[in-house]
Amino acid sequence: MLSRLQIENIATISEACVDFSSGLNILTGETGAGKSILIDSINAVSGAKTSRDIIRTGSEFSYVSALFTDISGETKEKLLSSGLNAEEDNTLLLQRKIFRDGKNSCFINGSSVTVSMLKSIAFSLINIHGQRDSGALLDSEKHIYFLDEYAETENEKADFLSSFEELNKIKEKIRSLTLDEAYKARRLDLLNFQIEELRSANVQSGEISLLRHKKAILNNSLKVTEALSHALSALLGDGDIPGADSLLSGAAGHIFSVTDVAKDLRVVGESLENAKESVLDAASVIDDVLGQLTQNEDNIEEIEERLDQLYRLSKKYGETEDEMLSFLAEAENELDNIVFAEEKIEKLSAEYEKLSEITNKKAEALSKKRCAAANTLSVCIENELKFLDMPNARFIISIKDSPLGENGKDSVEFLISANPGEEPKALGKVASGGELSRIMLAIKNVLSSSEGASSLIFDEIDQGVSGSAAGKIALKLSYLSKNVQVLCVTHSAQIAAFADEHKFLSKSVKNGKTFTEITSLDLNARAKELARITYGSDYTESQLASASEMINRANEQKKTGGTI
Repeated sequence: MLSRLQIENIATISEACVDFSSGLNILTGETGAGKSILIDSINAVSGAKTSRDIIRTGSEFSYVSALFTDISGETKEKLLSSGLNAEEDNTLLLQRKIFRDGKNSCFINGSSVTVSMLKSIAFSLINIHGQRDSGALLDSEKHIYFLDEYAETENEKADFLSSFEELNKIKEKIRSLTLDEAYKARRLDLLNFQIEELRSANVQSGEISLLRHKKAILNNSLKVTEALSHALSALLGDGDIPGADSLLSGAAGHIFSVTDVAKDLRVVGESLENAKESVLDAASVIDDVLGQLTQNEDNIEEIEERLDQLYRLSKKYGETEDEMLSFLAEAENELDNIVFAEEKIEKLSAEYEKLSEITNKKAEALSKKRCAAANTLSVCIENELKFLDMPNARFIISIKDSPLGENGKDSVEFLISANPGEEPKALGKVASGGELSRIMLAIKNVLSSSEGASSLIFDEIDQGVSGSAAGKIALKLSYLSKNVQVLCVTHSAQIAAFADEHKFLSKSVKNGKTFTEITSLDLNARAKELARITYGSDYTESQLASASEMINRANEQKKTGGTI
């Protein structure tokens, strides 16, 4: 249930912290005091689409947090499926901050989440119903889900859905194999061309990276070749320019020519001859390396041509070699499917017919269970409506055949006839606000145990209702609150008299700004508020006593099940 609601900077509420109890929580106050703001705040923290206009004037953001206790197993499963952890004490904290620039910060148990995740989790926790909007109950497409919850069709529906999904897969395979002849011929030409182009290219995984590496080495070899060529010229000479070998040979000759008179220079001459031999050895090594590099220069053109070919293929079949190879495999598979299409279609069609028969039988079983439950559900809701002063109401659950879909073969819609002689109409077309309020409450009361939400909020469910009907709505809300927590915004003293917890909203003006305050009322304060609602702010002592008596009678009616 919703245990605590904290609000900051929303409309006239600067800051408020409200604790709620189990049972029936009533919220009253003068018009404009901020009751709708409280509902807007709960909507916001439940992930509903929220305008930044709710941000209080002068503030940069608004903030709402909602603490839930005793969360259900369904909510825990949703948390786990969303990658979130449930707290050991079964509490759940939802938080949302809305900024003026339109950005949102949402958290579940302290973990950052998206607005959609917040909405998904909140759906299993709280359900809000306004004066003219009962949410999923007025959405005819959702009616089948309420009937399934009541009929407990979970196993049958899962069994059917498994077959239905497999049936759709086979159907899609058959559709993909069914082509007109002209398109088939064009497609075969294209596939054959693509397959041949890729096969002849013999694309290898990782080839582009390897070729680029080789190209980089060869590009660097040009610089090496130039340096080695200059070195070889320096060692062996170039044309008319003598090299180191020639110069060393000349120097040695000059030295040896004078060794007969300067014997000590022979050693120098021999050193020069040795140096010449070293030069010739170095030149030989350089010449060999140059020969190898010259041969590699021819390879760079081949590498560039191959890279260019792979680049052109990548523009058509995928950026990487693996993507090109994947394209080839898919093209070969498609070609095979087209060539052998008739044979495959025949086999798949046989599978489809067999599975279709099984699926339809499962849909029929699901439909029978719905039809059986619909009769009981209709009677239950009609009984509720009779209690709520609609004795002539007829509640019809229309089940019609529809094309096979994820919900089986049924189209379900709730219809209502409020008065004798009227044809049953869709719930959303019921004109009277008072009738709509009671119909909504009747359905909620019957389906409350199967709906899942642990907290129900009714925003002015008494709209258009007074007298005996209002008293019966009050008692029905009290009944409902024994199974789930109920929060009800009301202007009806008869409904407020049944409160287990009564909150009063008031507004004041300070320093030119409007503020809303939320107060928990004790027994005496409750009597004064009921007197104000019934008689206005200038109520008399006898009228106050009458309001006190209304509370006492409500407490008795809770026990006996009567009306006030």
